[in-house]
Amino acid sequence: MSAPGDQPRDDDGARPSPWPSPWGPQQASPPREPDGGPGGRPDGDPAGAGGSWPGRDDDGPHGAGPRPSSDPAAGGSAPPAWWVPGDGAAVPGGRPAAGPGADPSAGTDDRPVPGPLLGHGGGGFPDVVPPVPGGEPRAPRRRRGARGLLLVAACLVAGLVGGVAGDRLAGRPAATVSVVERSGSASDGAGEGTGGTSVAEVAEAVLPSTVSIEVTSAAGSGGGSGFVLSPDGLVVTNNHVIASAADGGGRIRVLLADGSVEPATVVGRTSDYDLAVLRIQRTGLVPLAFADTDAVRVGDPVVAVGAPLGLTSTVTTGIVSALNRPVVAGESLDEQGFINAVQTDAAINPGNSGGPLVDMEGAVVGVNSAIAQAGGTGGAGGSIGLGFAIPANQVVRTTTELVEDGVATYPVIGVSLDPTYEGRGVRIAQQGANGQQPVTADGPAAAAGLQPGDVITAIDDQLVTAPDELIVAIRAREPGQPVALTVLRGRSEETVEVTLGSEPSS
Repeated sequence: MSAPGDQPRDDDGARPSPWPSPWGPQQASPPREPDGGPGGRPDGDPAGAGGSWPGRDDDGPHGAGPRPSSDPAAGGSAPPAWWVPGDGAAVPGGRPAAGPGADPSAGTDDRPVPGPLLGHGGGGFPDVVPPVPGGEPRAPRRRRGARGLLLVAACLVAGLVGGVAGDRLAGRPAATVSVVERSGSASDGAGEGTGGTSVAEVAEAVLPSTVSIEVTSAAGSGGGSGFVLSPDGLVVTNNHVIASAADGGGRIRVLLADGSVEPATVVGRTSDYDLAVLRIQRTGLVPLAFADTDAVRVGDPVVAVGAPLGLTSTVTTGIVSALNRPVVAGESLDEQGFINAVQTDAAINPGNSGGPLVDMEGAVVGVNSAIAQAGGTGGAGGSIGLGFAIPANQVVRTTTELVEDGVATYPVIGVSLDPTYEGRGVRIAQQGANGQQPVTADGPAAAAGLQPGDVITAIDDQLVTAPDELIVAIRAREPGQPVALTVLRGRSEETVEVTLGSEPSS
């Protein structure tokens, strides 16, 4: 994978990258002077028991995930909120973390809600999740276990509403982004990455490339964070930070570390991955390099940089608490993203959205996007040590597409999932919605021989227990990539190779 930025320059401290770039050699950001500045059914036969499984080794998920609805908080709109899997426990409704100017009045909803499920503070939750195009309606999976947590977007919002489209990049040269190879330990990377062995050195390197973002639109005002993607003015942030302005003709401004403020236009954005690329009319900027998140380990130290509560150039520290954490994010049915998130205990608060989560070499591990908040707190919350970031590898691939094409793609397999199934794994529906076929004709799943009623229990040996887990796992991969699905048909279990298809992102 590779992502945007300008062609390397001799004075940019070029160094080898483990990944090839479509635009030539990649570079890492050089050290710089300080500049101020994320069961119920037994394991017996599923529906279709007794069916035979012919041996095959073909290609062939359409990740059609749950598409829940949301209501704004009483008296006004509110930031998006999501549910971390809560296993069916009665979870009090919670209020999204809001910035100054947000409506403080929000009710609660104590209905049992499994997750992840989108909702706004005070809003109700659907009994059946509305259908994805070409797919079955997704009913909430009911599970047992721990209470749920409310996930809130880590942006400062005062009445922001998501949009659906961004401006395309036209007549701009493609850019390159550095991807740095992780060393065995933080100390091994001293002098090799953009940072050093201490948080202070990392902060000195990263702060000049971190920005604050101000958004105003008819729906309200808000803000977030971002960071430099290329020397000629490309900036990356979360889609939910700028969505209202991108859709409603509002204004986006970028505050740089040197104190200057630049108007920004949208190059491209995607709600499916909650990412956006902006352009400002500046040159000579220093982009951040990206880490290879496949090499990131639980326990690795990380640093979060951004503008929580509008406090620019704020630095917090922590570790990678977990990897591959499924998070379903979005503000509405049309603005829903699926994130295979990096979890961290670094303090992330409203206003951190879009800012970088970096390793001890100053390379971006992820884009801070959401935080967890205990339900029913009755107020706008902050960090409780559960933050979530979009992995750098996903950011690299998606921002590359946004810069080159103005739109991104996501991988699919072409199936609809059964919203009523509560057994092992996830089941392909027996019948599609509105006369549609549950297995898309000529799609990847059909080519691999998958049939209605088949149960998918794992992807690449990673167990899946709910639709969102399968969808997020698929979305973390690339179109055209082969995956191994473990499929149960009747009493026979087989592993089937499926080559992921592609759909344009919204």
